[in-house]
Amino acid sequence: MEEQRNGVHLLTYADRFGGDLAGLRRLLTEGPFAVFSGVHILPFFTPYDGDDAGFDPVDHTTVDPRLGDWSDVVALSDAGIDVTADVIVNHVSADSAEFRDWLARGADSPYAGMFLTFDTVFPEGGTEAGITAIYRPRAGLPFTPYEMADGTRRLVWTTFMPSQVDLDVAHPVARDYLSRVMRTFAEAGVRTARLDAVGYAVKTAGTDSFMTDDTLAFVAEVTELAHAEGLEVLVEVHAHHSQQRAVAAVTDLVYDFALPPLLLHALETGQTDRLAEWLEVRPANAITVLDTHDGIGVIDAGPAREWPGLMDHDEMAAVFEAAARRTDGESARASTPVAWAELPHQVNSTFYSVLGEDDDAYLLARAFQLFTPGRPQVYYVGLLAGSNDVALSEETGVGREINRHRFTDAEIDAALERPVVRDQLELIRLRGSHPAFDGEFSCARAGEGVLVLTWSHGEHRAELRADLARRTHTVTATERPGA
Repeated sequence: MEEQRNGVHLLTYADRFGGDLAGLRRLLTEGPFAVFSGVHILPFFTPYDGDDAGFDPVDHTTVDPRLGDWSDVVALSDAGIDVTADVIVNHVSADSAEFRDWLARGADSPYAGMFLTFDTVFPEGGTEAGITAIYRPRAGLPFTPYEMADGTRRLVWTTFMPSQVDLDVAHPVARDYLSRVMRTFAEAGVRTARLDAVGYAVKTAGTDSFMTDDTLAFVAEVTELAHAEGLEVLVEVHAHHSQQRAVAAVTDLVYDFALPPLLLHALETGQTDRLAEWLEVRPANAITVLDTHDGIGVIDAGPAREWPGLMDHDEMAAVFEAAARRTDGESARASTPVAWAELPHQVNSTFYSVLGEDDDAYLLARAFQLFTPGRPQVYYVGLLAGSNDVALSEETGVGREINRHRFTDAEIDAALERPVVRDQLELIRLRGSHPAFDGEFSCARAGEGVLVLTWSHGEHRAELRADLARRTHTVTATERPGA
């Protein structure tokens, strides 16, 4: 299909918005949600409901039959919807056929070398300083002992969970595996491969093994693998804004994870200088978000190593404190610090709850996102202005589940009766169809706490006046052709 430069994409789980892949397609092609030009379907592989909500695939090349099959993905593509799917480059499930075969057969397994062991990174042994320098998004160390069939015990890298075993992405067997996954995607009509957890994928002794020069080189290499299969590449990494810009230079798309915390800071303080600065330097090839299945990243706007952030440590802490206050402590209980860090790297909460369920503030934030250059992506919970699902978070023991509500058809219908949801859909329709967004963007300050975002293309114009101090906004636009 033709490039839809201004189209807005949806981010969702198939089972939590529509029930399955066929239900998701109906929602996106029949009725009020038929305003999206693309959809990022979060892991729908076998199984979609594992230890990490599908990000621990046992079989990355099959669709979980409870959700449908590859023909359902083809049908979405045939309906004119650009499909994005996750290539989980860092790990697979410990229950995968490949890992089980290696445990059983060792060096005789065709998958020998596919999985990363302690000795691969530290062949001469690791020092206390070298091991504790490793950056990990969880508490503790990133290793799990596994016993081979012959009784040999191996220390396998498990960056995220013991059941998620890391790939040795430098090994030809692992590279062949990744190519096979991407080939399967391309054959099913998937357009974009999102590289999940790529910042952790390369382990280099003597470094913190996160977003190193070796990581950047790997991003370029795996982008070439995807291009060879005809896929566009979106890189997912929560990192310092300078590292995001470096990644943007070697791949097709990156996330603008700095925008959400900067918006939260501005809405709390009325200060717009951080936002205005970011709009001047951010990558042009960005996916803009407010929230995702992983919560609201704050680390992306903060300092790292010797680099200053768009916000300092105290300003980051203030974002977490404001979120806790407006959610009556729900976000604080759901958000935990990562290893060796004082603050969590993200706020676990819905964006709507973080703003105190203030419709005006929420629509301002959504409008700001949609007027920011890049490809906007709207998370399904945010689309429906969802509140925190504390019960689901407590039931699963996973803080991020607070922002992953399973919507029934009745709940979706009820949400469509709310003005805040209908107004979002109208903003999405404007961004996807107005000719002004084919033109030039500008941002101007218009008094204390006020930014004016303008798009102009010939006689067409669309303008957002965002008063972040008062939490109000206005949108004006020339009449759309055919409207």
